[in-house]
Amino acid sequence: MATYYSNDFRSGLKIMLDGEPYAVESSEFVKPGKGQAFARVKLRRLLTGTRVEKTFKSTDSAEGADVVDMNLTYLYNDGEFWHFMNNETFEQLSADAKAIGDNAKWLLDQAECIVTLWNGQPISVTPPNFVELEIVDTDPGLKGDTAGTGGKPATLSTGAVVKVPLFVQIGEVIKVDTRSGEYVSRVK
Repeated sequence: MATYYSNDFRSGLKIMLDGEPYAVESSEFVKPGKGQAFARVKLRRLLTGTRVEKTFKSTDSAEGADVVDMNLTYLYNDGEFWHFMNNETFEQLSADAKAIGDNAKWLLDQAECIVTLWNGQPISVTPPNFVELEIVDTDPGLKGDTAGTGGKPATLSTGAVVKVPLFVQIGEVIKVDTRSGEYVSRVK
């Protein structure tokens, strides 16, 4: 793999630190008036999803991570593993609960997901940015109830709970942003 110096760190770059893959989220190169230049870097640990902030000297380097992002179709969950398929080769991959994390509540059958592989094993799954889900449970909206500024909690067909406006009812399909977990709009 290629070697990257700290002034080459860019958002989206995947590097190896302490034997684990990390993704660079942001990098700020600083040249102080006195002393050596350095880079302040925000990293996301790909195995766990935790965020870390590190400082690198301008002479520090890191190896590029052998990480591959693949567009795969979600098939089903057998209780222990989530199964995905490559639409070109029809090869199937299984991801465990550690790789899926909190994204399980956004996975729909036949949804296109980005699966990140390291050493041939799935380490993270990114669902589509927006999903359309049906509301299975929420409080009824009372006519004229506009005193509250926010909304009400609604349980979706996948089990996710999202805050929705007061006018949304059970049985309606809504569009949700999976990155923030927020209601976007009703689907007609």
